[in-house]
Amino acid sequence: MEKSVRRVLPRSLLGRSLLIVLFPLLITQGIALELYYGNFLKVVSRRLTTSVAAEIVLSLNALERLKNPADKQWFIEQAREQLQLIEIWRPGGKLSRVGSTHVLGPMDDDLVRALHEAITYPFFISWRHFHHTVRIYIQLPDGVLEIDAPRKRLDMGQIWLFVAWTVGSTLLLFIIAGLFMRNQVRAIRQLAQAAEQFGMGRDIGPIRPAGAQEVRKAAVAFNRMQDRITRFVAQRTGVLAGVSHDLRTPLTRLRLSLAMMPREGTICAARMTEDLDEMIGDIAEMEHMIDSYLSFARGEGSESVQLVEMVPFLEDVVGAARRANVHVRALVVEPGLRAHMRPDAMRRALGNLFDNARRHDASVVLSARRVAGGVRILVDDDGPGIPPDRRAQVLRAFESGHGGGTGLGLTIARDIIRAHGGEMELDAAPEGGLRVRLYLPN
Repeated sequence: MEKSVRRVLPRSLLGRSLLIVLFPLLITQGIALELYYGNFLKVVSRRLTTSVAAEIVLSLNALERLKNPADKQWFIEQAREQLQLIEIWRPGGKLSRVGSTHVLGPMDDDLVRALHEAITYPFFISWRHFHHTVRIYIQLPDGVLEIDAPRKRLDMGQIWLFVAWTVGSTLLLFIIAGLFMRNQVRAIRQLAQAAEQFGMGRDIGPIRPAGAQEVRKAAVAFNRMQDRITRFVAQRTGVLAGVSHDLRTPLTRLRLSLAMMPREGTICAARMTEDLDEMIGDIAEMEHMIDSYLSFARGEGSESVQLVEMVPFLEDVVGAARRANVHVRALVVEPGLRAHMRPDAMRRALGNLFDNARRHDASVVLSARRVAGGVRILVDDDGPGIPPDRRAQVLRAFESGHGGGTGLGLTIARDIIRAHGGEMELDAAPEGGLRVRLYLPN
């Protein structure tokens, strides 16, 4: 039962808030309508129909007492002028039906009940035969008496006004409440959207507090949190930049010193030259490792998000990868595809994936297409792949595979994708190698 109710109820805050407003309105107006219709209207209708029924009984008694046709005609004229009852006598007439046609309101049932209590003759009441009158047919022993009574003496016209007022006021109050609630919900939606955009790493700036006091407080708290996080990231980036400078300075001096050492002469000098080349290679590897460590620690938060055309962007990435001796067999991109991203950060992420394939002597197929809510990028290689039980492990920092490396390439790529609000997954490629599935939201 509870699950069925949840399926019917709206899921949005605006819809549920409007239901909270609508139900009390309907209950209140229903109670008011019942009090009016069930008490006042019935009492007034009963009194009106009793009065008309009494005048009809008076007419019947007078017509039965008066034997002279001239006297009967005189009474009919008096009934028309004084009682507003138009009476027509049809000698020998017979009723084809009895009862009443029904209309909205209690007056039809009240009139039938009043006539049943007042007379013993069969009768039929037509409410729809004429617009302004109600025709009553009474079967007498020697004919039918037709009586046209003014409808305004029986019909409570105010019921339509009351129903219109009830429905109109309910709709008006509901629309006003909906406008106010929409403004309140709009502020909550703006706050949720700002939090979502900030979680994707997009710099949206402070949001303007709006709505109710509690929503304004939440917006102010969000702005303070956003400012603290931004200042923390900027401070950490500055510190890491200083660390990068301090680490590179002695390495640069060592490289220069090794480059200036003599390499010609004796066999010992040749041996020394070989050692120097190995030392220079070690220094280059140390610089590469430092770059990887700093990139992992620094992140890519300082770059702004842009709407990038995917075709030229991925062509540029593939060109750089081929210049770095990566065998890219094919590039398949959906025409007109665009995505929100930090271009330099995405180049680093894709570059790490290409470098991972290069270390395993694998060729790469890069493809991109539009999916629901974003863009899907697939990087497939024909290398040895990664067993399913190790895919979660290799995404952790400093977990290096059999191809060597610092163990940060996949980790950095995943962190960059997550900083965009997306996700990176590892799977088996169709050719048996590794498939890296990247998702970037719009």
